[in-house]
Amino acid sequence: MAVGIFDSGLGGLTVLDAVQKRLPDVPFVYLGDSANAPYGVRTPEDIYNLTTAAVQRLFDEGCDLVILACNTASAAALRKMQENWIPKDKRVLGVFVPLIESLTERQWGDNSPPREVAVKHVALFATPATVSSRAFQRELAFRAIGVDVEAQACGGVVDAIEDGDYVLAEALVRSHVDALKRKMPNPDAAILGCTHYPLMAEAFQEALGPDTRVLSQANLVAESLADYLGRRPEMIGKGTEAAFLTTGDPKKVSSRATQFLRREITFTAA
Repeated sequence: MAVGIFDSGLGGLTVLDAVQKRLPDVPFVYLGDSANAPYGVRTPEDIYNLTTAAVQRLFDEGCDLVILACNTASAAALRKMQENWIPKDKRVLGVFVPLIESLTERQWGDNSPPREVAVKHVALFATPATVSSRAFQRELAFRAIGVDVEAQACGGVVDAIEDGDYVLAEALVRSHVDALKRKMPNPDAAILGCTHYPLMAEAFQEALGPDTRVLSQANLVAESLADYLGRRPEMIGKGTEAAFLTTGDPKKVSSRATQFLRREITFTAA
């Protein structure tokens, strides 16, 4: 009855932590592709190939449902995977939609025409690949009209977080927020469009100021997954064991993951 969680590296642990707390009886298999991280600077073809290989690995672990806890993979690969690759008895879900539903105050599955919403000016902080895909704007346009989105590609932030260099990560956050505010001085809301970025949420909020609502994904994804499994309990897969898998150095990744979640995490080779 395992559910798969995939990320290009360790950022998806923010989602894993939230879904484990929300669904304590469900075993989760986490796979981080640290050997190939970060995805945010790769081509769409690379991202698609790496993501499908990782998801197949999770299917092989007995997971019928996989969450792409990686905005870059969700933006650059998910639609093509759903159209061409995912077996009929499997499901792969991304992390954009729960966040957009919260932003636009819609319930899951509300397919009514797009309408005006309270938020008018939205800042999107994401990896270069996510920004260039325009997937966030596309999904938002299905649900809302009259929302101005200004996207800022946050180069270097994921690398700094993965390396444990939070001083550099905070400096980069301030620089990227300054660049965004030159284009959109007063955003109503800011989307942290990468699952690494919640670790820098305080830095984003401080740089943006108190009048901007900062939205990150972990708890929203956890609630969305709980709702989905409540309606589709058959999608809890055959696997029964929780696990942490990595394509990188298990010892190094375990050490970093333990710092991330502030509890002992042991990865094994994928």
